[in-house]
Amino acid sequence: MSSTTPRARGERSRGASAALHTALALASLVAVFPVLFVVFVSLRGRDGWQEPTRFVGFDVSNYTHILGHTKFLTWFGNSVIVAVGATVLGVFVAATAGYAVSRMRFPGHRSLMWTFLIVQMFPMAVLIVPLYNILGELELLDSYTGLIVTYCSVSVPFCAWMLKGYFDTIPAEIDEAGRVDGLSPFGTFWRLILPLARPGLAVTAFYSFITAWGEVAFATQFMSSEEHYTLAVGLQTFVGQQKAEWGLMTAAAVLITVPAAAVFFLAQRHLVAGLTAGGTKG
Repeated sequence: MSSTTPRARGERSRGASAALHTALALASLVAVFPVLFVVFVSLRGRDGWQEPTRFVGFDVSNYTHILGHTKFLTWFGNSVIVAVGATVLGVFVAATAGYAVSRMRFPGHRSLMWTFLIVQMFPMAVLIVPLYNILGELELLDSYTGLIVTYCSVSVPFCAWMLKGYFDTIPAEIDEAGRVDGLSPFGTFWRLILPLARPGLAVTAFYSFITAWGEVAFATQFMSSEEHYTLAVGLQTFVGQQKAEWGLMTAAAVLITVPAAAVFFLAQRHLVAGLTAGGTKG
């Protein structure tokens, strides 16, 4: 009589489990390798990238040069201003639009969301010229305000769709309770609904921040003076017609990822809940 016990339904064999873990390990290695390689090159000095396979000569000269002899800190501050401004304004506009479509029935409320969806389909390259003309007419070229508004035009359509789906999951009885307590529609939205929508707000805030933090095309075209350069524009000064400073580029790339990683870790506990809840209803 065999002493082996039958596996429970859904339980993987040892071979299948080993194959799965091996595949996951390889996928993780493929994902992490480019980041580790950039960090490795950044620690090899100004010309260490020419011999990336040598494991000697590590130093932080690229980082000290970036921080002490370039305008990296100015570019960094400009990027913080633009990214934070685009995040705050974009999330507020998206939240109010998503809540209005979720709770209120007004003429055009369905076409509004479809308009958001259609706008989201246009590639950034198509939008550069019309946005440039609009910002020029409003005298907002080469300004933080113009770039913030531009980034909001990119992030708000997606964020409004996401938050509309999240607001649909919040019981409408909460709004009725707010009206019974004498709150205005905006008071109900601000005091009752937004605290319950923290996961959805975290997702949209993270998306808005990343969109503004790493964007290149709009910043390159709309910011002309060096004191207003963001990181994406400033890093292009390391690449010339005759030579590219890859050591400085990699060091700057590592420093740029730190704020994005910090925002991710602050928002990560809300990301899964916000993404899944936002996709349950259309």
